[in-house]
Amino acid sequence: MRLSELKTGEKGVIVKVYGHGGFRKRIIEMGFIKGKEVEVLLNAPLQDPVKYKLMGYEVSLRHQEADMIEVVTAEEARRHGQQQTELEPQIVASEHEDDYIQHVALKERRTINVALVGNPNCGKTSLFNFASGAHGHVGNYSGVTVDASEAHASFFGYEFNLTDLPGTYSLSCYSPEELYVREHLTEKMPDVVINVIDASNLERNLYLTTQLVDMNVRMVCALNMFDDFKRRGDHVNLDTLSTLFGIPMIPTSFKNGDGVKDLFKAVIQVYEGTSKSSRHLHINYGHEIEDGIAHIQKYLKADEHIRQHYSTRYLALKLLEHDSQVLDYLGKHMASEDRMKDFHELTQARDMASARVKEETDSDSETAIMDAKYGFINGALKEAEFKTGTKKDTYRTSHMIDAILSHKYLGFPIFFLLLYIMFETTFSLGQYPMDWIEEGIAWLGEKVSTNMTDGPLKAMLTDGVIGGVGSVIVFLPQILILYFFISLMEDSGYMARAAFIMDKLMHKMGLHGKSFIPLIMGFGCNVPAVMATRTIESRRSRLITMMVLPFMSCSARLPIYIMIAGTFFSLQYRSWVLLSLYAIGILMSVIVSKLLSTIVIKGEDTPFVMELPPYRWPTPKAIWRHTWEKGKEYLKKMGGIILVASVIVWALGYFPHHEELSREQQQEQSYIGRMGKAIEPIFTPQGFNWKLDVSLLAGVGAKEIVASTIGVLYSGDDSFGDDDSFSDDTEKYTHLRQLMLQEGITPLTAYAYLLFILLYFPCIATIAAIKNETGSWRWALFAAGYTTAVAWIISALVYQVGCMMA
Repeated sequence: MRLSELKTGEKGVIVKVYGHGGFRKRIIEMGFIKGKEVEVLLNAPLQDPVKYKLMGYEVSLRHQEADMIEVVTAEEARRHGQQQTELEPQIVASEHEDDYIQHVALKERRTINVALVGNPNCGKTSLFNFASGAHGHVGNYSGVTVDASEAHASFFGYEFNLTDLPGTYSLSCYSPEELYVREHLTEKMPDVVINVIDASNLERNLYLTTQLVDMNVRMVCALNMFDDFKRRGDHVNLDTLSTLFGIPMIPTSFKNGDGVKDLFKAVIQVYEGTSKSSRHLHINYGHEIEDGIAHIQKYLKADEHIRQHYSTRYLALKLLEHDSQVLDYLGKHMASEDRMKDFHELTQARDMASARVKEETDSDSETAIMDAKYGFINGALKEAEFKTGTKKDTYRTSHMIDAILSHKYLGFPIFFLLLYIMFETTFSLGQYPMDWIEEGIAWLGEKVSTNMTDGPLKAMLTDGVIGGVGSVIVFLPQILILYFFISLMEDSGYMARAAFIMDKLMHKMGLHGKSFIPLIMGFGCNVPAVMATRTIESRRSRLITMMVLPFMSCSARLPIYIMIAGTFFSLQYRSWVLLSLYAIGILMSVIVSKLLSTIVIKGEDTPFVMELPPYRWPTPKAIWRHTWEKGKEYLKKMGGIILVASVIVWALGYFPHHEELSREQQQEQSYIGRMGKAIEPIFTPQGFNWKLDVSLLAGVGAKEIVASTIGVLYSGDDSFGDDDSFSDDTEKYTHLRQLMLQEGITPLTAYAYLLFILLYFPCIATIAAIKNETGSWRWALFAAGYTTAVAWIISALVYQVGCMMA
């Protein structure tokens, strides 16, 4: 029977995994290998995906992926003896030379470059923060560390340059995280790698360790969460395990710092070559694969550059795994060396070795290598007398919480209730510090205005710098509160459950369950949300998510909604207007993502394989660090792109300057006024006039500028950009309404304008972020162009239909 046929509570033993390519490789790497028992724990509220327990951890799969895994029930396996035992490959000592450059001694102290590598949720970033006092974000879902963070630490007279690399389950060419880690290890060549291992999930975590062994890196393993390991009653002989892997295994607990000094002492010993446990070894993959490795190595060792920068055994293994990136690298390198004949012979040798492995094992070489790795791990753990304790069930509390939060009927209401609490608290609690900041900015602007003589410099400082940036900085408390909640959900483990709950809906949109996390973040700010798409392994799903993110209404648009809704709609309808905008944004993201996935960005979907870690209560220190880091990013944005955009918008509205003109007249004859009038015919179908067009142009730099621009153009009042909730100053709204109605701006025009603001791209910073993440201006410009086109079509359609119905 297939895994998808098992009911909740039933167990089965994996017989084999069907399929091919990336899907099969990923499933096996996650531990779905023959002979392993898997248990069905929970169905998502929409019955898809399903949560399973495997090798001591919990993971979710969609039905369609589970249907590719053949199982027998545990009872049948025991009765008929069908469960197969993995053979223990021999450990062969190696004289393979170390590929990495030697360390350089400084005058008085030594500096050791250390890379932190490990699975997601293993505590890698906790070590980084504890050892260095740095502010790396500690998250409790796959892929929080989406880029390398760097910091320094000092122990025993040595300086350590620490690099916290993205969490990854393997070193394949499957996801950006895996490629990033691999490139860092081969190109930066750290002196020592600290492989952080979750001690409560040894077997699965050691798979990555075997790949690092193949790379021939100097390494120390930190068995983190060892306090939980002992509390559960687990046992392993660390001396034996260290000997078998040729790596010092140090028990640690980064929550309280236990074992950190011992860990860095071991790093120094490995670095200096004095460690008794450290040795390089080769995992024996069986004679056919070993013969293939030896044959391929002959071609690789002939190249001095390859021999110096890579382990030729590692490259040979990657070729047998049909690693496209390694093959591409070797092809380009050998072409540059005029050795294409050798390259063709190399690929032929690879193909011959793969064919022999297939004949002998009835498995492709990729699968045979993975099986051998897990066989080696299994044998080493048996030799080290590894036993799983029963004193405490790590997942017991999580199961109790999941029974409520992931319930078939309660899961969605609870999820949306939490979202409501998050947004309600963000807007209501954030009001108080916003008022204080607003008063401070007003005081600063008044002081500058009073103490400076009239002229362009004074106007630039008061209107461009203080007015422009000041209208944005008032939202800092709101951003901090929003990211506090997002951090709380990430660190506690609930964000992973949110992706689990929403995967079926996301899948119908052509997206991945993990897409839901950046989409939620998009309601705060689209820039970090775009960066968060790195957690999505499939490039196709990642691209689609980035393309629809601009439809998530970021907090910068809120002042515009407040101003227009407060001006044109009565009190009882304002909240409904705002709600409709958020709903339309979500609806458009659904429609567009489906269109993009079927027409523009085609390709195979990736399996929904995501770890569901135990719920953990995050520390206040970690929450504060994450929240403040996001706040700093927001401040940097204001000091950069928003400051520049504000000054440019001010200059376009100030020049050519004539003192005798009123503020509104000055804006009309300025460069930006002329630009607005030039594009006015384009927006005739929406009923916009040149003033609204100017505000749309101003919003290209940053949406925060739009509200103050309209206020200045219509009433000479730029305080509209400071409103984060409906103002009690009804006279201000009434006056603006009268002025706009005189120029033909009706409530229908106003709503069409709000739709355009909602749907066209948020700001230049978001487009720049898309360019950085995709590595191409093509996708960034496509996002800017198509969102603007969608905004034009929808707003024109609403206005024209509304006019016909009136």
